[in-house]
Formats: sequence, structure tokens, C-alpha cells
Amino acid sequence: MSGNYILTVILVMAVVTLLTRALPFFLFDRGGEPPKWICYLGNVLPPAMMALLVVYCLRNVDLTAGSHGLPELMGVAAAAGLHLWKGNTLLSIFGATALYMVLVQAVLCEGRPVVERAIRESPLRFISRYIFHWR
Repeated sequence: MSGNYILTVILVMAVVTLLTRALPFFLFDRGGEPPKWICYLGNVLPPAMMALLVVYCLRNVDLTAGSHGLPELMGVAAAAGLHLWKGNTLLSIFGATALYMVLVQAVLCEGRPVVERAIRESPLRFISRYIFHWR
């Protein structure tokens, strides 16, 4: 690849990025309200994207093997419960992810008597050993 080709690619990417970020200001900054369809999309798209992400994450769950989708179901229930309880999206995402990882890595994995070890060990040592696989 020549230097001119690389420079051209970088310039095209910079112009496209600038246009996608500046275009809404040029189109809708006329001192008034944005069009009704923009407001409608602003209200409808965030929940639709979250639903799409949930479906995408659960698409390969095999209900007939292993843990029968129990960690995934508990993670979704934890996310929904945390969000209904506190209304904080980040808390819901991080809390449900932490629960899911603990279930998958430590509790519901086959061949590890981790419940007895979790009771005997300190919580920090248990987390570092069984979730992050640090020795």
C-alpha cells in the first residue's frame, strides 16, 4: 500500500465521521422543535435496541444441555429485577453480568465442589481463584 492510498483512506474516514456527527445539527438546528418522527424514533429506538440485544444474547442458549439455560434465565431475571428496583441501567447490566459470570464460572460448572470451597475461603480469594482463574 502506498502512502497516498493510506492518506486518502484516513481523509475519507475523517470526512465521513465529521458528516455523521455534524449532519443532525445542520438538518434540525433551526431554532424550533425537531420533527415529530425524530422524537418518535428517540422514544422508541432505545427500548427496541435493548430488546434486540437480549434476543441476540439468548439466541444460542441450549435448553436441553448442561445447566438448561439456568444462568441465562437468572441473569435476565436479575437485570429486570435490579432495573425495576433501582431504575439504574448500569447497575442492572453490571449486576446481572456479575451474577451470570459467578454462576457460569463457579457455581454451575461441572466437576468442581466450589460451594464447599466458597464457604471455607474468603470472598476475595474465592472470586479471584474461580472467576478470574488467578492462583
